[in-house]
Amino acid sequence: MAERSDRAPARWRRPLLRWLDGVEAGWAVPLLIACFVASWTLYLAIAYAGGGLHPDTLEAWTLGRNFAFGYHKHPPLMGWVAASWTLIFPVSDVSLQLMAMVNAGLALFFVDCIARQFVTGHKRILVLLLLMLTPAYQFHAQRFNANAVLLATWPLATWCFLRAFETRSVFWAVAAGCATALAMVGKYYSIFLVASFALAALAHPARRDYLTSASPWISVATGFAVLSPHIYWLATTGASTFDYALAHANGNALSSIDEVKNFLLGLIAAISVAAVIWVLISGTRLKQFPADFVAMSSGLRLLFYVAIGTIALPVPTSLAMGTDLPSLWALQGLFLFVVLIVCGARYPIERFYTVNVTVIVAGVALVAVLVAAPIHAAYRNVNGYEEARNLYAQAASELTRQWHELTGESLRAVNGDDSLAFATAFYSPDHPHYARPFEHQYDWGLPRKTTLDRGWAALCFKGQDYCGRWMEWVSSRAGTFVRREFTVQASLWGRPGLSRDVVVLMVPPRASGEAPPEISAEEFGASKRSPD
Repeated sequence: MAERSDRAPARWRRPLLRWLDGVEAGWAVPLLIACFVASWTLYLAIAYAGGGLHPDTLEAWTLGRNFAFGYHKHPPLMGWVAASWTLIFPVSDVSLQLMAMVNAGLALFFVDCIARQFVTGHKRILVLLLLMLTPAYQFHAQRFNANAVLLATWPLATWCFLRAFETRSVFWAVAAGCATALAMVGKYYSIFLVASFALAALAHPARRDYLTSASPWISVATGFAVLSPHIYWLATTGASTFDYALAHANGNALSSIDEVKNFLLGLIAAISVAAVIWVLISGTRLKQFPADFVAMSSGLRLLFYVAIGTIALPVPTSLAMGTDLPSLWALQGLFLFVVLIVCGARYPIERFYTVNVTVIVAGVALVAVLVAAPIHAAYRNVNGYEEARNLYAQAASELTRQWHELTGESLRAVNGDDSLAFATAFYSPDHPHYARPFEHQYDWGLPRKTTLDRGWAALCFKGQDYCGRWMEWVSSRAGTFVRREFTVQASLWGRPGLSRDVVVLMVPPRASGEAPPEISAEEFGASKRSPD
């Protein structure tokens, strides 16, 4: 049937076949990725209309406002990306949703750079289509954080390493070092990718040629050079990111076994739809898999060792250290297995199947945009989110209004519940700074006197006892302050939703009516010390 369809395709298939003809011409893949980014950005805009951004995304933007070579919890790449994006694009929900999907689109582009080393034509498209049927490039990507930023950096680093291994040229060796360092400043979990590169180079039959060349040593030197500012930051700040990472190592042997089991099952579930579709495409040709594996090309064999390393290395680490091991930490590595399966198949795949998978991917996107997104938005408007994110913008707007009414000045610093503080910094037209150094993010310390003197506000949802007790402590030492409560209500397309009470504490500037002096980034924040 597939062969007959390729010889005499139905009329509705012909535009898609012409599109597949454009793969090697250079326009078909960019068109697919652009449509993917556009459709899923539209999904996010509808599904989260009135819903606000995820706190992780707001935190990434907040971090990036103060450039540094490292931050308290994570390496700095996510902050750099968010800050760079908003230098060009507006500070809004749709803007950062587009940023998240562009990151996913870049990830797919770099995957195609790898796939084109082994296959041509519509098989390249098939690799991307199967990946689009995993949750990594839409739902995982939209929560832009230290995990999501690896979606693009891992395939970029893998592509550069593959080219450096095969060509042993200076250019690709430098590129591999830079890309690997970029992955490391995304999240330290990338150490498993780096270790997989090393193991793959050692296990590959061509290891002698590679290791005796200058290529690996140029990559290592370049990687350390690019990482050196971050390494210096670690050495001079106490390496708080390591402390945060080690905070996940609090389990025992039994809990670690459960973590590993859930890790593997989660990855299997994430790739299951793509796997089922591949089985349907291959049919009885699956029995050729052993022969195809034996005949695997040199480059694919290198990717095979890398893929195995990215799964095998975290497992014993978790068992030995008792660490958490969520499967979402490894979603960015699923592309390796899809590339191996599709590009490793030596038999031809009829274009009939690629067209069918294209229709499935397009159908999923249409249903998501036209059906799932409005239903999700309506449901969340009434039932809310665990973090109450569909009340963020309203709380920020009301606090800003009351601050202007009280002081007649712009709001310069905000604190309180982290999610609400991040949201106020983002959604308030004044864009106040998050007024707590990230090294004291969970200390709930007393703001510095100089911070209070320049004007400061904090907000919590009513019922957050820990935040309420902290407000009482601050107000007892703040001198002049105003404490108020107000109610905010979610709204979606003119329809009211759930509501919650918000408690705010406002400390007006000491010299009311005068322009406050400039504040350095270091002076914004809470300290565990008493007031000066």
